[in-house]
Amino acid sequence: MTWTPSPASQGRSAGSEATLEAGRFRDVLSAVPTSVVVVTAMDRGEPVGMAVGTFLSVSLDPPLVGFLPAVTSTSFPRIRRAGAFCANVLTVNQQHVSQAFATSGADKFADLSWRPAPVTGSPVLEGVAAWIDCRITTLHEAGDHFIVIGEVADLDAVPGEIPLVFHRRRYTGAIEPTAA
Repeated sequence: MTWTPSPASQGRSAGSEATLEAGRFRDVLSAVPTSVVVVTAMDRGEPVGMAVGTFLSVSLDPPLVGFLPAVTSTSFPRIRRAGAFCANVLTVNQQHVSQAFATSGADKFADLSWRPAPVTGSPVLEGVAAWIDCRITTLHEAGDHFIVIGEVADLDAVPGEIPLVFHRRRYTGAIEPTAA
């Protein structure tokens, strides 16, 4: 498949008049609900983790997922060095966990229970809606973030748990779909 630029994008370059104001960009994209996921790993025998605002399913065959950490993250280099991670999908009752893992420099695992994931040993946080244990396969730079792709080694979910969602700069819970 060949990609052809649209007429609107032809002739534009990075930094042109098409540059958007960051605040407006954030405001508009806050309308897109996102999952709240904590990515964890074991680095030199110590647990490390970070909250991520973008986590996604990438491929079924092979099973791949991805997340997008900021280039400025102090936790991501340790996760990258580990070569593996566990994506912990938080429940609606775990807002405090998200906030703890979004804080730089804090002991993010204080007062939290976890167990090693079966394949990589990355921390699986207690009480999560789902966990996905992965090995890092691909890393791309994309502006002020990285795109990290991981091959899924193992996973599980707890039926009936309501996942935590971030929408319009607020935490909320996903709701069950209604019948059409």
